[in-house]
Amino acid sequence: MKSIAVYCASSFGAPLYTQVAYDVGKTLAQRNVRVIYGGSTAGLMGKVADAALENGGSVVGVIPDFLSKLELMHPGLSEIHVVETMHQRKAKMVALSEGILVLPGGYGTLDELFEVLAWSQLRIFNGPVGILNVNGFYDLLLAHLDRAREEQFLRSENRDLIRVDDNLEGLLMQMDKFVR
Repeated sequence: MKSIAVYCASSFGAPLYTQVAYDVGKTLAQRNVRVIYGGSTAGLMGKVADAALENGGSVVGVIPDFLSKLELMHPGLSEIHVVETMHQRKAKMVALSEGILVLPGGYGTLDELFEVLAWSQLRIFNGPVGILNVNGFYDLLLAHLDRAREEQFLRSENRDLIRVDDNLEGLLMQMDKFVR
């Protein structure tokens, strides 16, 4: 993959997650993978971008105009796209990406994750979706998806669209091997 959208929090959470975000940005830069993300300096998003840039990576931000006034738009990006709505942001990030990498986050991260999974299920997006399950952060969510499969609300092939690992290298290897 030459470009990966990273979905993550605009807050920092525990120090462990800040380090993971830095490691993700650094690793993607070292692999010459272009980082696509939300365009802000805030939280884990900003940490991913900073790490990629510090390590010679290319970073593309996509931020809605109204958010550029609430959060500080990252000044050092390789490229920035200012859009009107959150939906346009999500669509642009996916259009620029060959894969999706999900780090810990809250409502916004989950919204992005579930929208791209729905698009993947409908074959609107055909790349891999990977969850970096650091410290078991997504264990309960993954258990809920397994329950949805058991209760026949989620087909097995759609549940299996998600790649999960608690190790970045392992997750990237799974994502690289993804075939649709």
